[in-house]
Amino acid sequence: MKKVISLLTIGLFLSVASCSKEDDPLDNPVAVNPNTNKQQTGSSSNDLLSDKKFKSMVIEVVYVAGFEPSSTAINNFVNFLTARTYKPNGISVIKRSIPSPGVSPYTNEEIVSIEDANRTKYNTSDQIAVWAFFTDGKSSKDTDTSVILGTAYRNTSFVIYEQTIHSLSDSPFEPNRSLLETTVITHEVGHILGFTNLGTALQSNHEDAEHPKHCIEKTCLMYWSSETGGGISNMVSGGAAPQLDAQCIADLRANGGK
Repeated sequence: MKKVISLLTIGLFLSVASCSKEDDPLDNPVAVNPNTNKQQTGSSSNDLLSDKKFKSMVIEVVYVAGFEPSSTAINNFVNFLTARTYKPNGISVIKRSIPSPGVSPYTNEEIVSIEDANRTKYNTSDQIAVWAFFTDGKSSKDTDTSVILGTAYRNTSFVIYEQTIHSLSDSPFEPNRSLLETTVITHEVGHILGFTNLGTALQSNHEDAEHPKHCIEKTCLMYWSSETGGGISNMVSGGAAPQLDAQCIADLRANGGK
């Protein structure tokens, strides 16, 4: 039986609730209430897209030792944000590793606890902060026939199941790892930017009724690609990560993005 590869899940379990530099100091002066970074997925879409409130963005990339995302994927991530958001004072990245939490497979609750224990960057008066965690294990929601590659679960937080990405990109016959990472990362970021109909309002009817919060267009970055075992391979078969389609871009621009 073919294994269904879920490009992502959206972390609605909390709905009730450039340059790169290594090892940035762990202080966060003039931070506002950290709870502003612990809101529902998509609720900060305008803050992320526009410069109305926040003039810059910092991305805190934390990975379990041995599971660092490729520099190519992180550069592509920053380039994606630069192309689609207004942050006149720039987008910066800080990266660091942590020891394995030793809890694989990871539950949603464990992912939240790891963030709460390790996150150091929160919104300040004019800078918005994003948390990205790369695991050494799989999601607890994986089954014998499906796997999850990433989850956007808070307004400025997402997780990438990096070990699972490794398992899908170790062979010469499998997708390029950097390309696969880029696709999953930018897809998850798309959700915290409010796609599809997740805080960034629709300008046309393109939400997939069968897979809510995803675009109906098969070539769009925000398409739900878990219908067949070859879903993710099809998305990256052209040698480049899929892009937002015209309808998603129209939504983005109406909500303050480029």
